[in-house]
Amino acid sequence: MACFFRRSVALQLSKVVGVSEDALIPLISAVPVSKKQTTSDLRVSVNSLLQRGAVSPDGDLQTQTQALANQIKRDAVVEEVVAGRGVIHFRLNRLILAQKLLEQLHSEPDGFGVKSDLLRHLQGGRTLVEFSSPNIAKKFHAGHLRSTIIGNFIANLKKALGKDVIRVNYLGDWGMQFGLLGAGFERFGSQEKLKTRPLEHLFEVYVQVNREVESDESVRSAAAEFYRRLVQREDHALELWRQFREITVDEYKRIYQRLGVDFDHYSGESFHDGQTQNVLEELKTKRLLKTTEKGTGVVDLSATGDMSSYATLVRSDGTSLYITRDVAAALDRKQRFGFDEMIYVTDKSQTVHFQQLFHILSAMGHQWAERCHHVAFGLVQGMSTRRGEVVFLEDVLEEARSRMINNMRQSRTSKVLEEPELTAERVGISALIIQDFKGPLISDYKFDWDKVLQSQGDTGVFLQYTHARLCSLLRRHASESYSCRDVSPLTDSRSVSVLQHLLRYDEVLLQSVNDLQPRHLVNFLMTLSHLVASAHRELPVKGSPAAVAQARLCLFSAVRSVLANGMRILGITPVDKM
Repeated sequence: MACFFRRSVALQLSKVVGVSEDALIPLISAVPVSKKQTTSDLRVSVNSLLQRGAVSPDGDLQTQTQALANQIKRDAVVEEVVAGRGVIHFRLNRLILAQKLLEQLHSEPDGFGVKSDLLRHLQGGRTLVEFSSPNIAKKFHAGHLRSTIIGNFIANLKKALGKDVIRVNYLGDWGMQFGLLGAGFERFGSQEKLKTRPLEHLFEVYVQVNREVESDESVRSAAAEFYRRLVQREDHALELWRQFREITVDEYKRIYQRLGVDFDHYSGESFHDGQTQNVLEELKTKRLLKTTEKGTGVVDLSATGDMSSYATLVRSDGTSLYITRDVAAALDRKQRFGFDEMIYVTDKSQTVHFQQLFHILSAMGHQWAERCHHVAFGLVQGMSTRRGEVVFLEDVLEEARSRMINNMRQSRTSKVLEEPELTAERVGISALIIQDFKGPLISDYKFDWDKVLQSQGDTGVFLQYTHARLCSLLRRHASESYSCRDVSPLTDSRSVSVLQHLLRYDEVLLQSVNDLQPRHLVNFLMTLSHLVASAHRELPVKGSPAAVAQARLCLFSAVRSVLANGMRILGITPVDKM
């Protein structure tokens, strides 16, 4: 509904500068709430008007700013226009601000923000997001947590803004590592243990065979032979590989369910190994594949064609590499899913790999390569449990849940819950997600359980507590019917601060989708939580006159809706009791 107010400002501004309302709307932004109690609600930079040709470049900027402000008419919506330093500030009618925002939030809570004029150009089309992508035959490593939750956030955000989203989990399920695992299983494996504790047993086999291959050349030969049989689709080798894959995917799905993550399509390198020959033939036809003195097949990536930079796509023995299969996968996905954009979510160590991949696709003549993006992230340092260094994600989830249960039992404010374990798990996962999303994704960060699970400050626990507290308030007054018809009691400074902040929601979503960084949304929700916590303390519902109580319940209900919507985009399941 912020678009209603931007359009009102744009209407008055367009009459002065002679530019259409639609062209001006993206230039008008909400003023962030500050402790200085800024009275304006919206603003426009005169420089942005200059860049659009709406204002003459001649003359002093401040003089132009003042002259424009003087010409803009006030109306029922825009009460005041003030010239700042190169910026024009607009103060909205407080009663209309409350009415318009709360009417929409009350009638269509899920559409608030996401249906804004600012975001309309983003609707439609199909986005494919590849994320998580662990290696099969291994337990879910804690290192894959970031890819999983970041990719889930991007997919949720795109879907919320009207995209058709396809979530792909591209498993590491091919290559020489499976030669080692297969040879190891034929030597040390047990089908009985595979039934009772599948991934633990495969991990034991993998560790043992890697230890032996260092000192026994025959093990290395056996691994190469098993992989050759696998590539040639020999029945026994393929059946064993399928068994490993199914066991692993079933185990991963259980972990994904705990995280609230799902996929539309499970893929993997194995699906595209057979397509690599077609890729190599196409590269040869287009004279992009060159053979080196060592017999490897490469694609020249240098700007000058001097081979100063190249990507290897074929080993000297004719076998494909990871990047060859990635090219095949990209081509197959474009044909199968017809995506408009494709986003890969992996750690920053793979940045060069994706630069090479997009370069190769572009060199092959696929213009859609320009709409392929790599979202890179840094490493988590110091993640450990009470038992020591963490290897597996499930250990992290168990630690988060057990610590959260302990914290909730010690808290005086915790309620008696029907499902304390489930609540603790959801709050613990929220804490992990918010800790991960607070800063730029590319940055490494140091993990600290005590900071992560604090109930105060900008944490997932505080976010969930705020949501649960609002749910509790609304439950206590559930028998009282309330409407948003009379919002006149919401013109006090606390209420106005909350309403002003809600004006920014669509801008924050736009920021988030432009750079695919969750921190903008996290910061917005944290500020909203702090603002509503203050409002909750100072604007009581109980004991207030009926009209005041109704208006405040309407405000608190609106905030709860926005908190829940924002949390779901982040991949957090809101809890209603804590």
